[in-house]
Amino acid sequence: MKTAATSASKPPPRETLNLRIAAHDRSLIDRAAQSSGKTRTDFILGAARRAAEETLLDQSLFLVSQATYVKFLAMLDAPAKPNARLRRTMKAKPPWSKP
Repeated sequence: MKTAATSASKPPPRETLNLRIAAHDRSLIDRAAQSSGKTRTDFILGAARRAAEETLLDQSLFLVSQATYVKFLAMLDAPAKPNARLRRTMKAKPPWSKP
C-alpha cells in the first residue's frame, strides 16, 4: 500500500522527447542554458512550456448574446473616427527612422 509520504517523495516519471536540430541551434541553446544556470533539457522544456501556454492563452472564446454580437460587428464595420491622439501618433517619427 502506498502512503502519501511515499508518493509525494517520488517525482512523476519523465518521458523522452527526441529532437533533431542543427549544430548551430544546439550551440545557441547550450550557451543560453549555461548562462541561465539550467541544463539543456530544463531550458528547452521551460521555453517550450511558455510557448505552449502563450499559444493556448491566445485562443480566447467569448460567448455573447446575438444582440451583443450584432452590435460588435457593427462597431467593427464602422469607419474609424480620427481624434487628436491618433493625429499626433500619425505625425510622430517612428523610433527606427534616422534622425
